[in-house]
Parts: sequence; C-alpha cells; structure tokens
Amino acid sequence: MDRGEVPYLRIVGELRRRITAGELAVGDRIPSTRQIMRDWGVAMATASKAIGALRDEGLVRPVPGIGTVVLPRVDTPPEAEGSVDGGRGLESATEDLTKQRVLGVAIKIADSEGLAAVSMHRLAAELGASAPSLHRYVRTKDELVHLMADAAYDEIPLPAQPPPGWRAQLEVSLRLQWRLHRRHPWLSQAIPLTRPEFVRNGMAHTEWILRAIDGLGLTPTAMLHASVSLAGFVRGVAAAPETDDEGMAAVREGQLAEALSSGGFPTMARVIVQPGLDLDLDSLFEFGLRRQLDGLAVLVAGAAHGRRD
Repeated sequence: MDRGEVPYLRIVGELRRRITAGELAVGDRIPSTRQIMRDWGVAMATASKAIGALRDEGLVRPVPGIGTVVLPRVDTPPEAEGSVDGGRGLESATEDLTKQRVLGVAIKIADSEGLAAVSMHRLAAELGASAPSLHRYVRTKDELVHLMADAAYDEIPLPAQPPPGWRAQLEVSLRLQWRLHRRHPWLSQAIPLTRPEFVRNGMAHTEWILRAIDGLGLTPTAMLHASVSLAGFVRGVAAAPETDDEGMAAVREGQLAEALSSGGFPTMARVIVQPGLDLDLDSLFEFGLRRQLDGLAVLVAGAAHGRRD
C-alpha cells in the first residue's frame, strides 16, 4: 500500500461500514464527490476513486439525476432489503402479497431509478407476480403514486408536541420534509403543489404549518400562500439533480474555467474562487430556509401593526 492509497481506502472502508451497518440503506445516496472532498479533505481524484471502488464491489451504482445510491446486497433476503417504513421489513413470500409489500418495492424502484421507472408491469416482475394480481391492492399508477407518497410521509412522523414559537414549529416541519425529499427525490413529483391531493400524512405537515402561524394576524389567504410557498421551497431545492458523473463533472469544470478566464464574468470569477466556499443542496436548503422564515417574520410583524398584505 503506498501513501496515495491510504485516504482512498479509508474512505471506502468507512462508507462500506455505513452500508453494512444500515446507516446508509438501500436506495440512499452516498456522499457525493464534493461532499467526500470536503469531509475527508481529499482531492477529486481520490474521492472519485473511492466511489469507483464501491461501485466495483457492487455496493452502489450511479443513477442519473439522483446520484450514487446503495444497492441491495446479493446475500440479503428479500424481507431485509427495505420497506416503506425505513427498514422494518416486508413480507418475504411472493404468494403472500400485501399492500405494504407492493408499496415497499415501488418505493425502492422510484428511489433508485426515478418515478418514471415505476409501472405495474415492472412491479409485477420485481414481485414475481402477475400484473392483474396487483390490482387487488392498487388499481392504477396514479393511485400507486398517491399511496407511495402517503407511505413516504409516514416514515418520519411529526412530534406529538410542537416546540414553543411559530418559527421553531415551522423549522420542525420543513426539516422533516427536507429529510424525506432527500431520501425520496421523486416525492416532489408525486403531489401537485397547487392542486394538492388527499395524502393524509402529507396534509399533516400543512395542518402543522397553518396551526403554527394561526393567530399571528395573517389573513387566511396569506396563511395558505405561506404554507404552499414554504413547501414549494423545500421541493424546489430537493428536486435539483446531484449526480456523481465524474466525466461530465470534469468537462463542466473545464468549461467553467475557460469561461471565467475569458474575462466576461469578473464578479463570478472573484466570488467562486474564495476559500471555504460551500455550495451543495444542503447548504442551499439551510440558507434558503433562514431567508424564507426571515421574510415571513417581516409579514408577521406587519400584521401585528395592522398591515394586511
């Protein structure tokens, strides 16, 4: 082992441990190249080599538009590969189909390949069943997606007691929604933002947010717009693709360097070369969350002084 291999092997060992221990479940995204560079203090080549080694071991695979996700282990029994409730397990026998098992497999497909990959025929193939037999549990893909979204929102329930203060209460819901959307990138496509459907566990978040800002002097219109806008912010950031296509990343970085060196973007060139610059989906969420709540605080203060925006 030469000195150059040490950080690469250390990263592989740690990520392998997380996958084996279940800290990174099937369908979860592993840290991106940039996250590894930041967390381990290594170069892009080292981070890429670590991800490539995990891919060669059959532990992960890249999924376009999502990132590199954990694959089921070849020695893992079907009932242990994951479920809609975050890993509590599914019925294993194909002949004992249940709605929970159908939803669990559908969610696993959507997590790793996107919502477009989910179909009744694909589900039937994964379950070793006939497509008509699935209609006992779900009639159409629209209904299936509806039930998948409801099951996903149920994975991390809201607390029984809210914290004091409207801002803290909103943060609870929005951070839980962020975790769910990061775990299930397809979730932002499952429920129309301005034409919400009856997804009970998702509606619990709407109720929580409306209750948090009730009594602050806002009009019903302002309350509803605030609730939808906050949900839209979470969905919008979570829907942004975060991939580990190293070849394309290298091409894009080369194109960016060429554009900046042309002198046509002097402010951008000055800003992005600053040390400690951090820009990923999580940092965008944290920045945007604070600004969203800051803006709502201005609206609340105005309502307290009798302004009806």
